Amino acid sequence: MPSGLVALLDDVSVIARAAAASVDDISVAASKAGTKTAGVVIDDAAVTPSYVTGLSPARELPIIWSITKGSLFNKLILLLPGAILLSEFLPGAIIWILMLGGAFLSYEGAEKVMEKLGGAKHGKTVKDEIRDPVEFETKRVAGAIRTDLILSAEIMAITLNELDLPTWWERALALALVGVAVTVVVYGAVAVIVKLDDIGLHLSKRDNPASQRFGRFLVDSVPKLLTLLSVVGTVAMLWVGGGIILHGTHEVGFDALYDAAHGIEYAVKGATGALSGVLGWASYAAVSALVGLVLGAIIAFVLHKMLGVGAGEAH
Repeated sequence: MPSGLVALLDDVSVIARAAAASVDDISVAASKAGTKTAGVVIDDAAVTPSYVTGLSPARELPIIWSITKGSLFNKLILLLPGAILLSEFLPGAIIWILMLGGAFLSYEGAEKVMEKLGGAKHGKTVKDEIRDPVEFETKRVAGAIRTDLILSAEIMAITLNELDLPTWWERALALALVGVAVTVVVYGAVAVIVKLDDIGLHLSKRDNPASQRFGRFLVDSVPKLLTLLSVVGTVAMLWVGGGIILHGTHEVGFDALYDAAHGIEYAVKGATGALSGVLGWASYAAVSALVGLVLGAIIAFVLHKMLGVGAGEAH
């Protein structure tokens, strides 16, 4: 075999091994970064079922599929190119974008808490009368995709901030992996959740007594599950939003909040022995949520009381 061909094949094998290693690095980086988006993902899953409320059960899955396609478009077409450009040419802006997103999540979470405590509701509600089902569905899907765009932007920013990959195409692949995985998990889970009552109703009509009992259990459990998801989503928004603010202020040189939060975490760890890891993490998460609640309440007060700006569509 000519020596030139041998050299070429050797080069190809080296490139192939390097590519395989890069793919492995990308998948590991994507997995680690994806775990950081957990709070936003929970909120996304908690918010989405509300968009099929009041619609025909036959339209639930088609609507969720429409929202899923819109979510993939948001992440892969609208947000991913901008994220890569930022990481290449203006990486210092990422932390400020993250903090802006953290402030938005804090505001959304705080507003939900204030509404639950008797505060005024802003915007439309899902209890409005449905006069034109087609128009209502179109507006509901569009509203869900707009909400998803905001949450997806936060997911992509968090992911990008966690990635430590040297080239733009590796970061792009990792972002795409996280974006697709999050979308599949969130909207797959939502599809199951919104159909649980239909599954329960079907089982409750079978002749088998055990199936009937399980079916009735599912039907009775769905409203409670949706309520729990709403609560978890609100807590997740405050926890993630406040955590982003704590980390962001530390990154830009203001350490007081960050140091205080970690001081509480370390104090709890030192006092709780075998449970130190769990309780230490929980204490930091609680402080993050408190920071998010306070910041969000301030933003809501400024927007609604001082500037007279209404909130977006209520869920």
